[in-house]
Amino acid sequence: MTSIPLFMKLSLPFLSFLLINFLSGYAQNVPVQKITDKPTIDGDLSDWKTSFSRPFVIHNSGEKATQNTVVSLSWNEENLYVAYRSIDSQIVGKPQSKDSEIYKTDDLVEIFIDPDGDGQNYIEIGVNAFSTNYDMLIKCISPECGGWKTSTSFDISGLEAVSKITPEGFCTEIKIPFSSLEKIQNGHFSKPKIGTKWKGNTFRIDYGNTTEYLALQPYKSLKFGFHQPQEFAVFEFVE
Repeated sequence: MTSIPLFMKLSLPFLSFLLINFLSGYAQNVPVQKITDKPTIDGDLSDWKTSFSRPFVIHNSGEKATQNTVVSLSWNEENLYVAYRSIDSQIVGKPQSKDSEIYKTDDLVEIFIDPDGDGQNYIEIGVNAFSTNYDMLIKCISPECGGWKTSTSFDISGLEAVSKITPEGFCTEIKIPFSSLEKIQNGHFSKPKIGTKWKGNTFRIDYGNTTEYLALQPYKSLKFGFHQPQEFAVFEFVE
């Protein structure tokens, strides 16, 4: 009897997962996979259908993290969706008010999005393990455009962000409506379609036994700090 080659036995989703993770190790492109449904934003990832990334690494060295974090990005005609799985044996943080500076105190995950890739007027969103979140507009960080300027009064209308604590750590889901990004002044936002590319990156700050600043795409310059827009990854919207 003729044997069936191993690659023919593998399911299409599994092959896609292998391909995405293979490519992500050699390129800065991060696939944002199109979906037809609308995920429920509740921190429960049992119904999440798109594949997850390789684990995050130390953001300015590329070294392996103490505790793993993975992320998945997807989209439909209305929203960008982001999901994280964070292994965490010692969760640091607590419920706080909206737009608190949780990045200084709490374990959290973050996403930066710069649709036109010019390093100006990009957004930062962070969510801790207790669903406290903030959204911020980064107007400029480069001396060439006036130095560090942020707008904490900026709010993404329709933003949903929920975390759920699990036995392994915590999971987080975020929904970002495209309609809210259209309102960013000088953001040059246009609704994505298949093939659209944005600049951005995803992060985690882990304040456990050892404080670590992690990223999906590490920075080749080895600079400290997440705000290095010239080194953001490429979010590519795919079918």
